[in-house]
Amino acid sequence: MPRPSTSFNCITLTLLILPAIVLTAYFLTSFPHVPESVVVHPSLASLVANESRSVAERVKAVYPEDFWADGRGEGGEGGGGGYVSLPLGRTRYWMIGPEDGTKLVLIHGLSVPSIIWKDVAPELARKGYRILLYDLYGRGYSDAPQVTYSTSLYVTQLALLLQYVGWEKTNVVGISMGGGIAAAFCVQFPHLVTGKVALLAAAGIIEAPDMSRTSRLLSSPLMQLVTSSYPFRMYLKHLANTSNSSLNHDDPFSELIRIQSAHLPGYNPAIASSIRDGPVRNLAPVFAQLGRQTRKKGSRKERGAGVGEGEGRLLLVWGTRDKVVPYHYASRVMALLGGEEEGEEGHVRLVTLDGAGHDLTVSDPEIVVQLLKGFFRARGGGSK
Repeated sequence: MPRPSTSFNCITLTLLILPAIVLTAYFLTSFPHVPESVVVHPSLASLVANESRSVAERVKAVYPEDFWADGRGEGGEGGGGGYVSLPLGRTRYWMIGPEDGTKLVLIHGLSVPSIIWKDVAPELARKGYRILLYDLYGRGYSDAPQVTYSTSLYVTQLALLLQYVGWEKTNVVGISMGGGIAAAFCVQFPHLVTGKVALLAAAGIIEAPDMSRTSRLLSSPLMQLVTSSYPFRMYLKHLANTSNSSLNHDDPFSELIRIQSAHLPGYNPAIASSIRDGPVRNLAPVFAQLGRQTRKKGSRKERGAGVGEGEGRLLLVWGTRDKVVPYHYASRVMALLGGEEEGEEGHVRLVTLDGAGHDLTVSDPEIVVQLLKGFFRARGGGSK
């Protein structure tokens, strides 16, 4: 009888031993597993503290850290705010207006932090509203965690902030991407909302053809890698440092975008991920659910529910010349919310601003203030 060859014995031995080696290696490398900590990039606060004097002065000239505490809330006592340390980094927030006023949270959009409300928030505070403003992750004075900037990230940030400041219920206002965040927040945390929500030029269902080429390009993973690289950031710093700083006060938003893009390593990835993964697209189911919730609250009020408890109302404001979220999306959002035609009474009201663009709080702040004041009037709209 022939003896097994040496090669045959080696193969047999390998088949017997290899699985045991693989399993042993798997268990040794997997257990115990220490999760990696999230990388958190700094905010504008780091530029004021650590960057060159010229950069710090430019930041302070456009958007100082005490922007909302330095007289912008004049006429309404009880100003305050600070930083809150959340699991994914620090969030900067401000509170202006009388402490017993009707509560409003103002949520900014994709690229410009809460300074976008500079002509609206102080007026609402002077009219008796208690205003909560804050910078979203990756913008302004809030940290930029190196994570996916999903809708859940932004919604959770706001929920934790409300818990920190002790607000059990509030009214919500969002502009642009902030409108998508506001809608999603109301759906995921309906018990934290009075039932009244205002959406200004709200993003959430933008389709690729309506997005600018720059937005589509910058949101690609490849470009996100390029824009996050050290050489590219050095190039952006060169451009930002050689720009005409005398235009700061004339166009503070563009200046602030330049500073953040050039000097904050987490800003560009946050913008790119928000466009690709965040509350800019794919929120049609959220708007539909928000409409159902609002109708339900409205019907409860009609059946005799208490004021505030059943006050389900939605306000949409859109400009006819909006090139970021074109006006035709207004009717689509209305349909998803289950609203009637413009001007008809129901749980949704659409207000069209003829000739207005996307940045309604900048181009038409007086109209926005009047609309919000009428919509969130204390009777049935407040949360004390």
